[in-house]
Amino acid sequence: MKAVYKKVAPYQEDEMDLPVNDLEAAIGFYETIMGFQVVSMKESPNRSAILSRDEIQIGLAENGGDPTQEGCFFEVNNAEAAFAELKANGLGKAEADYRIDKYGETSYKVFFVVAPDGLCYCLGERQ
Repeated sequence: MKAVYKKVAPYQEDEMDLPVNDLEAAIGFYETIMGFQVVSMKESPNRSAILSRDEIQIGLAENGGDPTQEGCFFEVNNAEAAFAELKANGLGKAEADYRIDKYGETSYKVFFVVAPDGLCYCLGERQ
């Protein structure tokens, strides 16, 4: 079963302006490991790219921000399928370290992935 990415929510302000230090190096991880596709690229005002997967889009940008302080929550239809897919695509993490997090009245089965660029992602399935 392939995971479907249904929603995205940034940790800070904008999932379309996530900071990376090297756009070209970052794109490889998102395409190969996470299954995103580049939709568009720009050279100004900063080098940036829009990536898409299923029902969501994110933007990576060489905007001078600190990637270790940013990331997104991705709601997926199946957390275990999402992790299995990431692992099959070459993610080096051996285990998902699942836990249940509650946001308001909604519980999610979640796990975390830190991209080589330093951005951190929480992937979660509604319970």
